[in-house]
Amino acid sequence: MHMPPPSPQPLPLDGITVVSVEQAVAAPFATRQLADLGARVIKVERPDGGDFARGYDTAAAGLASHFVWANRGKESLAVDLKDPRGLAVVRELVAGADVFVQNLAQGAAARLGLDAATLCAAHPRLVAVDISGYGAGGPYADKRAYDMLVQCEAGLVSVTGTPEQPVKAGIPAADIAAAMYAFSGVLAALLRRSTTGLGGPVEISMLEALTEWMGHPLHHAMHGGEPPARTGLAHAVIAPYDAYPTADGARVLLSVQNDREWQRLAELVLEQPELGTDPAYATNAARTSRRAATDELVAKALGRLDVDTALARLDRAGIACARLRDVTEVAAHPQLAARERWRTVDSAVGPLRALLPPVTLPGGAEPVMGAVPALGEHTEALLRAVGMSGAEIAAMRRDGVIA
Repeated sequence: MHMPPPSPQPLPLDGITVVSVEQAVAAPFATRQLADLGARVIKVERPDGGDFARGYDTAAAGLASHFVWANRGKESLAVDLKDPRGLAVVRELVAGADVFVQNLAQGAAARLGLDAATLCAAHPRLVAVDISGYGAGGPYADKRAYDMLVQCEAGLVSVTGTPEQPVKAGIPAADIAAAMYAFSGVLAALLRRSTTGLGGPVEISMLEALTEWMGHPLHHAMHGGEPPARTGLAHAVIAPYDAYPTADGARVLLSVQNDREWQRLAELVLEQPELGTDPAYATNAARTSRRAATDELVAKALGRLDVDTALARLDRAGIACARLRDVTEVAAHPQLAARERWRTVDSAVGPLRALLPPVTLPGGAEPVMGAVPALGEHTEALLRAVGMSGAEIAAMRRDGVIA
């Protein structure tokens, strides 16, 4: 007898409500992931322009690319927290929420009574998250903490780039690190609440999050090694290991991990099998001591081939390799297409492409991937939900308390 397929399981955070006073990347990216998993996320924004990430650019069909990426699936409440009426609305929402997240400038949340310690004292089941640049104490507590600055303070810039020039990462690595620890911290706190009945404060520092990501170079230097040299796409102690141009203007990165691989590269790609046993190249130590000559041999061979032929030969030889893609090429990546990883999300300017979150859940439930909210799109509905009358809402709108 034919059995119908089982119904998809509910998403893990169905029934969880999150209120977030957030801006830029760190808190929004954390709460977007909660929304993807089924949480209801209420995003609190200023009425005069909202989250300033809305104005970073207009690349996403008129919307800001940062904002589109980090804010789908949320409800936007545009309210002035400096007005007692606006603050009272947010406090009412927090009283009925499971999670509160904020990444305001250091001290701003405490002045409003929206810091994690204050809120958790009033609402013992609440999980409240403070995200800051450098943490609540210490000499750096009040310093501005933009992503690039924290990349510098955490040492990421010191190990990224070429021997001549340190560079920051091309993505907001400090913001993303803080967001990921905030996300996992919320999940851990909710799990603990399920057994203890208590939420509690969660603190995340961008500096501490990114310093944790510095794992290998940090521990290598702390425990007696030299700080790693910046080598661009090359490797400090392996050769060949770099990106090499092909005849059609692309670049292919390859990595030879041992001398057996070198022999296969010499025979099947360089078409000079004698180099596999030549003492000048047969060992990694020899190749790294003659790095320029080794790279020249590889570059000459790959420079005669188009990129597809080069990658096919490297794959047949069992050599680890990759095409050096720009972001436009990543958006058309054949692996992502084959695995059907792209979806569309709604927005005020129409549907926009978005990548399916990388965690595939059991039971067939797909992440929510809801619409990107317009500023204040849900303000009136949220105000009515906390019991405000039409006259009160009109007065707040008249006074500029809401957008």
